[in-house]
Amino acid sequence: MQRAHCRGPGGLRRLRSILLLPGGGGQPADEGSVRLGSGKTLEFVSVQADPDDVLWHISTSRPLPALLEQPSKLILNRERRLSLMRYHTVLHVLNTMALRDYDGWITGVQIATDYSRIDIKLEGFSAALCAELERKVNAVLNGDHAVTSYYLPEAKFHKRDDLLITLAAKLPVSQWHVRVEEIQGFDAQACGGTHVNATSEVGRFSIFRTEKKGKMNKRLYVRLDPAVPPVVSPA
Repeated sequence: MQRAHCRGPGGLRRLRSILLLPGGGGQPADEGSVRLGSGKTLEFVSVQADPDDVLWHISTSRPLPALLEQPSKLILNRERRLSLMRYHTVLHVLNTMALRDYDGWITGVQIATDYSRIDIKLEGFSAALCAELERKVNAVLNGDHAVTSYYLPEAKFHKRDDLLITLAAKLPVSQWHVRVEEIQGFDAQACGGTHVNATSEVGRFSIFRTEKKGKMNKRLYVRLDPAVPPVVSPA
C-alpha cells in the first residue's frame, strides 16, 4: 500500500489520497498542486518514492502546521501527464519493433513533453531502416490496440523472457509483484509508467533526428503530432 506525504522547505505533512505519481520507465514524475479549504494552494514540482513505498510530494512552499486536517483537493497537471503518456506508449511500440524486426536492444530512454529520445544497440542502422521503422510504428499506432496494465508475482514474471525489453532495466516491483503494461495483440513488458488507453490516442509519430552514440548505439529523437482534442457534440 502506497502512502503520500507533502514535503516543502522546513516541514512535511501526510496526504490521505494519491493522485500524482513518481514516474517510472524513463518517465518523469508528475506535477500538480493541492488546493486547501482555506483557498491556499501548494504547488508540487515533483513526486519521489522512498524505499518504504511512501510517495513524497515535493512542494515549492512550506506546509504550515495550520494546514493539518484541512479539506483539500489534489490537482494534476493533466496536459503534461497526457503528453508523457503518449510518448511513453509510442516508445513501447518503438522498442518492441526494434527488437523483433532488427534485433535492436534498448539501452536508455528519456521521456519529455515535447519530444523524447531512445538509445538502441543496433547494427546496420541507415536512413532507409529509420524510415521503415517509423512506418511500422505508425501502422501499430493506427491499429487502435487497447493498452492495459496488471501485476504479476515476481516468480511468474521471471519465467517469461518476453516481458523485459530494456537492457539493465530496474523492474517496477511493489509488494513482490511486477507491473506489466500490455498493448493487446502486440506486446507486453515490465513498466512502471503511465500510458494512454489505446494506441490510437498517441497520434502520428516521427523520428526527426539521429545520433551515433558509440560503435553500435544509436540515439533516436522522436516527436508526436499535437494531440487532437475530442469532438464534443453540441447540447
